Amino acid sequence: MSISRRRILQAAGAAAVLPMLSHRAAAVDYPSRPIRWIVSFPPGGGNDVVARLIAQPLSEKLGQSIVVENKTGAGGNVGMAALVNAPPDGYTIGFVGPNNAISAAVYDNLPFDFIRDTVPVGGTMLLSNVLEVHPDLPVHTVAELIAYAKANPGKLNWVHPGAGTSPHMAGELFKIMAGVDVTAVPYRGGAPAMADLLPGRVQMMFDNLTGSVEVIKSGRVRPLGVSVPKRVPALPDVPPISDTIPGFEVNVFHGICVPKGTPREIVDVLYKALAAVIADPALQARFVGLGGEALPLSPDAFGKLVATETEKWIKVAKTANIKVE
Repeated sequence: MSISRRRILQAAGAAAVLPMLSHRAAAVDYPSRPIRWIVSFPPGGGNDVVARLIAQPLSEKLGQSIVVENKTGAGGNVGMAALVNAPPDGYTIGFVGPNNAISAAVYDNLPFDFIRDTVPVGGTMLLSNVLEVHPDLPVHTVAELIAYAKANPGKLNWVHPGAGTSPHMAGELFKIMAGVDVTAVPYRGGAPAMADLLPGRVQMMFDNLTGSVEVIKSGRVRPLGVSVPKRVPALPDVPPISDTIPGFEVNVFHGICVPKGTPREIVDVLYKALAAVIADPALQARFVGLGGEALPLSPDAFGKLVATETEKWIKVAKTANIKVE
């Protein structure tokens, strides 16, 4: 029995349409089960604090629970590798931060390309890093810290949440621009690093402000400067580092992404829910209390921001010869 060419083409056309229809059906039903949110740093750090602040209202908008999962290591790249290898169905989302832009500049053998292998959902928050010291260190300003470090070369240990993170790069820039010899000590997240700063086992730290604002306000550490070029409402008495080192600037951006191949309809569902959450004045006030501000960027605008930051850090890493093994 022969089969006509027309029937073969019709069958082939129907087969090609089926994936598109299944994607659309999935988008209509999305979400129908809990969503996993991968945060690439430990509980208690700045990224984790922000994610958990957003997760509850976002889950209410979506009508499904959101489970924050901390997958740490390699400056956030272990968690991002898990994200890019997850099914592109909207049920695994990832926390995006400066480390994702920086990693492209300082790691030679990443198993993924962040821009190529993810799809941006939207921005959430913009904030600063903070340079802070143990209160026993006899310095109260950035200028005094620089003078102390130059008088005691190699004797100060500064800690950061991991190689290739924004605080790490802020510290490397500080070393270069201030001309000081201080020893970097990497940790697997801001909370473990803070655990050694508080008792004075190390002397200084760069950290996302969200992870440090409470211990700063309690007086257990002394802030010297913020990495953005203006004072922040959460620490109005703390000047920008650029007041002492002109041109010093490190901004910290946060957002959400999903694996490449996630249907645009699902991305749109996530973005609309996220935009509604970020627009809430009460949440924006919480952001301010943590030293940040809302970053209500669309998927396309957030993608452009990540691309611009990636280009910036590639240039900085090349100029400063910064590489992470």
